[in-house]
Amino acid sequence: MRWKKARRSDNVVDARGRSGGFRGGRLSLAGVAVVVVIGLLSGQDPLQILGQLANQTGSVSTQQDSPAANGDDPQVAFVQSILGDTEDTWRALFQQSGAQYRDPTLVLFRGGVRSACGFASSAVGPFYCPGDQQVYLDLQFFDEMASRFEVAGDFAQAYVIAHEVGHHVQTLLGVSQQMQAARQRGAQMEGDNGLLVRQELQADCFAGVWAYHAQQRHDWLEEGDLEDALNAANAIGDDRLQQQSQGRIVPDAFTHGTSAQRVKWFRTGFDSGEPARCDTFRASRL
Repeated sequence: MRWKKARRSDNVVDARGRSGGFRGGRLSLAGVAVVVVIGLLSGQDPLQILGQLANQTGSVSTQQDSPAANGDDPQVAFVQSILGDTEDTWRALFQQSGAQYRDPTLVLFRGGVRSACGFASSAVGPFYCPGDQQVYLDLQFFDEMASRFEVAGDFAQAYVIAHEVGHHVQTLLGVSQQMQAARQRGAQMEGDNGLLVRQELQADCFAGVWAYHAQQRHDWLEEGDLEDALNAANAIGDDRLQQQSQGRIVPDAFTHGTSAQRVKWFRTGFDSGEPARCDTFRASRL
């Protein structure tokens, strides 16, 4: 992937120097899946469980007063470039619909971080907080993708960032607020047909929409890049993570969708480039 063609964003801040010491107790992706299943089956918030685990072993990091990220670091420059290109894509798409896109901030952290959504350790992986409209990323997640799931490549990492930006797009479109209202009404959130799965699959589709427009602008994908992104989507499906962590699949505990569904919706966005094709909430079949 010739990612250096992209414009670098100024909205990446580096909070790694303020990070806590949550190192030795860091959970793997499979470990996170176990915690999520336990939380859902017990009626507890999985993020709260992970936060409690983190607070027992390390301190909290914060992005307050953190400097802009130094683009001399190749990894940081990559993140700045991908985020910058998502900004260019979504600004244009929002403008076409008569709306204005507000850029999110991407916070680099190490170990753990406190956001408007509460404390989260690196174990939860990259995440987006609608409360402060920021994306949070520990770069070590990319190392774990490569070592545990044999998922590597720049475009696979770009997909991860674009997925979290997809959640920001949902916030701007009002989807996040509707999800919160549905939760308060007691709507079905978890499960293979639940609203959480539909929300995550829509973010996958939005990531594909970005990838389509980025390719149109830059012609930057090289042989194998698309397969890398699809492999990443496949590797983090609920069914695959559950099978690896507990030896069985529990559809009632799904929160992100199966591997096949994640691949399907990313491809839907990538093949069409149309956000309107990403309405997973009205889809009869996911």
